[in-house]
Amino acid sequence: MSFCVAIDGPAAAGKGTIAKSVATHFELPHLDSGLLYRAVGARELQGEDPVSAAEALDPSELDAEKLRTAEIAKAASRVAVIPEVRAALVDFQRVFAQRAGGAVIDGRDIGTVIAPDAAVKLFVTASVEARAERRHAELMARGEASDLAQVRDDVAARDRRDRERTLSPLVAAEDALTLDTTDLTIEEAVEAAIAAVAAKR
Repeated sequence: MSFCVAIDGPAAAGKGTIAKSVATHFELPHLDSGLLYRAVGARELQGEDPVSAAEALDPSELDAEKLRTAEIAKAASRVAVIPEVRAALVDFQRVFAQRAGGAVIDGRDIGTVIAPDAAVKLFVTASVEARAERRHAELMARGEASDLAQVRDDVAARDRRDRERTLSPLVAAEDALTLDTTDLTIEEAVEAAIAAVAAKR
């Protein structure tokens, strides 16, 4: 039986970094499901129909560096509410989650929709203020113009879209362990996540 680790949570809570660290520690393959939606969003920005883009998506398009812009993040959030887009990407994620050797997947509906039988479910969260400051610092470090107040508004708006969408809203699975990273360093958050996974191994 596959040992799947499902890590969910809102934007900039630290779930991606935590997921990568957990995958490295336990030598498991990692999928950032958000990159799937970013890739579709990027193709939509180029004028493609998002549903067709999702159906034709190739793993080679999941270039994290190219897909990390603020514009693509907004596009990803827009296309993620389209039911046909989500349906087209579900099978890809489920196959990955069922890998014989195990897998780590992070996103917003992994523990509730993609891998409801995951061996470990973590819900990584943090205050809007903390997440906005992290995203602002990240954008500035990449040399992108960023206004903290605008970033905070964008983070709050994305939260609303993610939580209020009809299909696969962002919500912690009932059996998920909540990890609040507001007052944690990334090292402390990673340590707590690894401990949670190790307890189930």
